[in-house]
Amino acid sequence: MQMTRRSWLEGVAGAAALSAMGSGSGRGQEGNAAGPVRYVRFAKDGREQSGMIEGETVRALRGGPFAGSRPVGPSHPLREVELLAPCTPTKILAMAGNYRSHLENTPPPKNPEFFLKPPSALLAPEGVIVIPPGTADVHYEGELVIVIGKRASRVPAADALAYVLGYTCGNDVSARDWQANDRQWWRAKGCDTFAPLGPWIVAGIDASDLLLTTRLNGEIRQQARTSELIYGVADIVSFASAHVTLLPGDLIFTGTPGTTSPMKSGDTVEVEIEGIGVLRNRVA
Repeated sequence: MQMTRRSWLEGVAGAAALSAMGSGSGRGQEGNAAGPVRYVRFAKDGREQSGMIEGETVRALRGGPFAGSRPVGPSHPLREVELLAPCTPTKILAMAGNYRSHLENTPPPKNPEFFLKPPSALLAPEGVIVIPPGTADVHYEGELVIVIGKRASRVPAADALAYVLGYTCGNDVSARDWQANDRQWWRAKGCDTFAPLGPWIVAGIDASDLLLTTRLNGEIRQQARTSELIYGVADIVSFASAHVTLLPGDLIFTGTPGTTSPMKSGDTVEVEIEGIGVLRNRVA
């Protein structure tokens, strides 16, 4: 069933209201007594801004969510703004094989295994996934995404959550034929529009046991809890920071569960994570 932009915005606004009350597994990893906070990037009257969701409105933030931010200007109804990818990373890391249900009979990795997706692959909520010429097997991969909040280099796992701003939903779009046949995954994982992200970043929740659901045209295709991750958030951030310096806004896709299948023109894919929201994109 096709969903209009208005009905989708009403749905994500409702998810925001539910998230504001907290989820059964949610508690702020940094002791946010006020409850979860939702950060967005949005466009209004041709101007791109960072903002914070307050109920069903968006308040612009000066400085963004990473340092010295403060509300500025009037609030805007959520339905009247265009949501963008919620941050602008310097790099996007993505986990390979981090659910046993996705690995099937392949042994789990001895340490977190990453590949890179370019920031140019980012796609906003409601943006259109474009299948490029030359591939006939492009799959969805619904994932929890970590958003780094401050500079992290050689961070111990015990301290790693302090470097996390929050979490969002991601779709690690993958051209399986290129992934299988190319020496590197640069185009299989990194084409334009191959990193849908959003609808916002949620700070102040515990992401260790959230329900992740991926739907294709309204039908559930993937469903798992983040407690099933082979490597959890702290270990992922610690291991990554031991090798590359993570900067505010950098992203880490944490891996996809179960099996995936091809998307085709006209399809709609949704990634929903408990306590965060719904990322929705159409396929061209």
